[in-house]
Amino acid sequence: MNGKWQFFIDRGGTFTDIVGRKPDGTLVTTKLLSENPESYEDAAIAGIADLVGVPRDVPLPSQQVETVRMGTTVATNALLERKGDRVLLIVSDGFRDALEIGYQARPKIFARHILKPSMLYERVVEVPERICADGSVELPLDREALREVLEDAHQEGIDAVAIVFMHAYAYPDHEREAAVLAHELGFHQVSVSHEVSPLVKFVGRGDTTVVDAYLSPLLRRYVDRVATALSTGGEKTSAKDGTRLLFMQSSGGLTSAHLFRGKDAILSGPAGGVIGAVETARAAGFPDVIGFDMGGTSTDVCHYNGALERTFESVVAGARVRSPMMLIHTVAAGGGSILHQDESRFRVGPDSAGADPGPCAYRRGGPLTVTDANVMTGKLQPDLFPHIFGPDQDQPLDRRAVVKAFHGLARRLNDARQPEEIAEGFIKIAVANMANAIKTISVQRGYDLAGYVLNCFGGAGGQHACLVADALAIDSVLLHPLSGVLSAYGMGLASVRATRTHAVLALLDNDGLGKLAEICAPLEHEARSELSSQGVQADAIAKQAHLRYEGTDSSLPIPTASLTEMRENFEAAHQQRFGFISPEKEIEIEAVEVEAIGGGAPTTGMNSQGSVDLYEPEPDTHADMFTHGSWYNVPVYRRANLMSGAALDGPALLIEDHQTVVVEPEWRASVTSKNDVLLTRARRRRVHEKIGVEADPVMLEVFNSLFVSIAEQMGYALQNTARSVNIKERLDFSCAIFDASGALIANAPHIPVHLGSMDKSVETIVREVGSELRPGDVWMLNAPYNGGTHLPDITVVTPVFDERGKKILFFVAARGHHADVGGIAPGSMSPNAATIEEEGIYIDPFRLVSGGRFQEDAARRLFADAPYPARNIEQNIADLKAQVAANEKGVVELRKMVRQYGLPTVAAYMGHVQDNAAEAVRKVIGILQDSQFALDTDQGSRIEVAIRIDRKRHRATVDFTGTSKQTETTFNAPEPITRACVLYVFRTLVDEDIPLNAGCLRHIDIVLPEESFLKPRYPAPVAGGNVETSQTIVNCLYGALGVLGSAQGTMNNLTFGNERVQYYETICSGAPAGPGFDGAAAVQTHMTNSRLTDPEVLELRYPVLLERFEIERGSGGAGRWRAGDGTVRMLRFLEEMECAVLSGFRIRQPFGTDGGAPGRIGENWVRRHTGTLEQLHGSDQTTLADGDTLIIRTPTGGGYGKPSADGSS
Repeated sequence: MNGKWQFFIDRGGTFTDIVGRKPDGTLVTTKLLSENPESYEDAAIAGIADLVGVPRDVPLPSQQVETVRMGTTVATNALLERKGDRVLLIVSDGFRDALEIGYQARPKIFARHILKPSMLYERVVEVPERICADGSVELPLDREALREVLEDAHQEGIDAVAIVFMHAYAYPDHEREAAVLAHELGFHQVSVSHEVSPLVKFVGRGDTTVVDAYLSPLLRRYVDRVATALSTGGEKTSAKDGTRLLFMQSSGGLTSAHLFRGKDAILSGPAGGVIGAVETARAAGFPDVIGFDMGGTSTDVCHYNGALERTFESVVAGARVRSPMMLIHTVAAGGGSILHQDESRFRVGPDSAGADPGPCAYRRGGPLTVTDANVMTGKLQPDLFPHIFGPDQDQPLDRRAVVKAFHGLARRLNDARQPEEIAEGFIKIAVANMANAIKTISVQRGYDLAGYVLNCFGGAGGQHACLVADALAIDSVLLHPLSGVLSAYGMGLASVRATRTHAVLALLDNDGLGKLAEICAPLEHEARSELSSQGVQADAIAKQAHLRYEGTDSSLPIPTASLTEMRENFEAAHQQRFGFISPEKEIEIEAVEVEAIGGGAPTTGMNSQGSVDLYEPEPDTHADMFTHGSWYNVPVYRRANLMSGAALDGPALLIEDHQTVVVEPEWRASVTSKNDVLLTRARRRRVHEKIGVEADPVMLEVFNSLFVSIAEQMGYALQNTARSVNIKERLDFSCAIFDASGALIANAPHIPVHLGSMDKSVETIVREVGSELRPGDVWMLNAPYNGGTHLPDITVVTPVFDERGKKILFFVAARGHHADVGGIAPGSMSPNAATIEEEGIYIDPFRLVSGGRFQEDAARRLFADAPYPARNIEQNIADLKAQVAANEKGVVELRKMVRQYGLPTVAAYMGHVQDNAAEAVRKVIGILQDSQFALDTDQGSRIEVAIRIDRKRHRATVDFTGTSKQTETTFNAPEPITRACVLYVFRTLVDEDIPLNAGCLRHIDIVLPEESFLKPRYPAPVAGGNVETSQTIVNCLYGALGVLGSAQGTMNNLTFGNERVQYYETICSGAPAGPGFDGAAAVQTHMTNSRLTDPEVLELRYPVLLERFEIERGSGGAGRWRAGDGTVRMLRFLEEMECAVLSGFRIRQPFGTDGGAPGRIGENWVRRHTGTLEQLHGSDQTTLADGDTLIIRTPTGGGYGKPSADGSS
């Protein structure tokens, strides 16, 4: 030590934690409220003053302080609260709304009122400029137009500008010109995308650039304030011996204050927790770590397996950030998470009581929370918890109020459960939620947690650590002496890092390695220089290439090495993460990350006492604690009184300064030579958990979460192993699990039209294959007249057998929209098809995997030996393999569940979750009235629906009698589609969060007239039924119910391609209005939620140029509440293509509701390269030449309610 203080600070949203290293090397800590303006201006400075021992209102003695290392949520809070600086966004011509539209998906698929995050920029302006994917200049930058918009904004007081031009990651000349001009005109904050995030994807890079411009000025003001306070006499100094101020970046490295910028600050505080968890676990002898940071509002979890894990794409507060950030998964389960209940189901969160009013026990009249459940069970003892409550902040936790509230809850439930049993049930649900979050970052990504340690920190972690570890089969839990302030301590363990990233986009071959080296050299120089400018020498340079199979979107970080080593390491990593490799595919270098590391950590851990003798300590007191269904009188130990070598058996309570640690039964706690508390399993964990088969509201929620978690893990596997853009990027797929009869149990929230119809595909397999089903077999089908919907949607079904391979227990299925399955037009959705055979290859149940062997030759023959064969069989095969892999993930997880809980329990709860959904829908039916509605389509068909309510039987009949006969067009909708639509609509009527499963239809009867276009007969074409008629059916149902206005009534399906490439997309319009709310602009609605391909990725992979994709303001139907605005999309083709459009409401306007005005009709045009305009029909097919431009103008929904007297909405 050099005789000076060092400080490590985590300025959180509620508390600021400070660890001080005194001149003699000892560590001290303090904790302050982050905001307390009556007492101090800044918590970090006040805390430093307190520890150094000077009054808060005098300048700090900076000569006594060597360094301050800080993580801060200042930027995160500004992002959450939308309190950053005013920003002007400048984009390429045609892209003013690209960030608002994003990838067009809605966040909650069953929400009637769709909410989108607000934009960070105040103003967006297009300027004439355009560079193509190959670097050619389509349109030079118009400097005068740019100057005009910059001057206008600056004169109005905007001082921050974000500049985002198409393909600037590779061709930044226009952005550089624009930045120079912005600086010349006096803008103090100029963020340009090629510097902020030089990676492909216009939307993510654009959002990141706006985030940087929005947050950097605010961050700079905060940094300057802290730097000023740390300077001698209150004045900033650059003296060599002055206090060194470093900030933690989201990527896990420190940087000097003057280099700290907005895009790198979003996970500044949590990143310190990751470093703290990793380094303290390493010092304790654990190389593999799960970080578990449970606070008041949420829980952060992270995974470490030898390397810090980062992600290049994150979504924070609605903003997509494409910049290196620590991979931290957050779940809304903290001490303040509110407890919800009804007679059949308990839930925890996601809402939180916050700090005010806080939990019930905080004496402010708050609701029951997880903290209160721990008070009720005695896991938090008021006498042993800080007395900081009440008007004078001197009262203990209010146990009496908690007991009274839980007794009231027990009386309402009236099912003989005691209050403490109810409280423990809620704790069990919270633990399941947190364990599932940890599975997301570990098991789901191919890691086996055997041998890992759960490094627990945060104020609420210790109460739940043993239970979470048990849920994950982890046998060791570590609690560092500073676990209550570990994020702050992690700042002291971190290194100074300078990181550079850049797109490469080259194959992994000798030429690609040459390009990689060419790109790395200047990046390494920049990173070394950045460290050098901070007075730090680079001790190490880390280079990682982000590799992926060509045409996919899932890259893995691999250290740069020889060609052979990189290929081998990539394949090993791919095998671990995704369960397979594809040696036949080329490997692509997507991007490179270069990091200079130096500065070392000023502290490397707590002092060790060497070997210690074990002893059994005397408890300080005893307390009553309820756990595992019983009351125990447990010993209570104060952590400060335990020396190294102390060992004690659970159940017990361990009281630390900042948290309570619960040592559960069958666990043992010991104090190590490093003064860590190590919790270990004292007895082998029971493999089988005994739970009855009767419905229990606690276990109902646990199983709900488990079932959905399995479907989500399947979806993750499918997305990351598929090859096609449709599945990987547009996410046009769905995964689900079913019981032995084929009834839907749970699904991941994917595509609604899939979710409500997949069970019919499973039922077809059960009915037609039946006794032929064998272990190791996987079947597929797409037959619309035999359980399918339309031909591009191929469903892959896997039976799950018992351990002996005799009895089918469940089914898992994955449905994906294949880009092409043959037919008379690329994309297999031709509007000109007269029969279903002209739409593509019709697949009745087909054995895709036999005895564990993928039947590739047979599958290839199926796709090739047809009147209209598939155009990209390699892609079909690759996506089918991905669907098989996704199913296998589901099989593995379901078998784990059976081993843990037993088959009778799992099967029973598959029934109970359906019962719960059925009851929720039954309640909704009880408040509905008889109603009817009719809707005419552009094709001349009519949908009629009558909804009749039988209150005595609590049933609804949805009767489509009167609907038109089947048509010669492709708009016929097979029966499963209408069923999916009814299921979707009635699910949206339930406001609580219930899973979509077969129970939702239990109280609903659907009547469909034979040979109508909602129940056609073979061989009528059906391509448009799934994607078009489904939207019209939903509009018609809402028209009858009157609870929501009309949406656009179409998906605006666009397919194009030739023998080389095929592409499919759907195009969003506005969301429907409803009672009390306007519709959101430009977002997917109802039966689809597929994403759009990023504009830059689209142009890199396909011979097209996206001229324009914008919101047409004011286009939504008028009314008291206005429908969301529609869009216009213009695609220019760069080589000849066949193009098909399937769309509706080009003739008829979407209706208005309750006096609202109708929406506008849509339009389809082609602007030929000769300059002539040609209007297409709603369903049309044409050949597009090089230079032709397709223009899609979407229809919009109608208004809801009469407009006001002055004509305004």
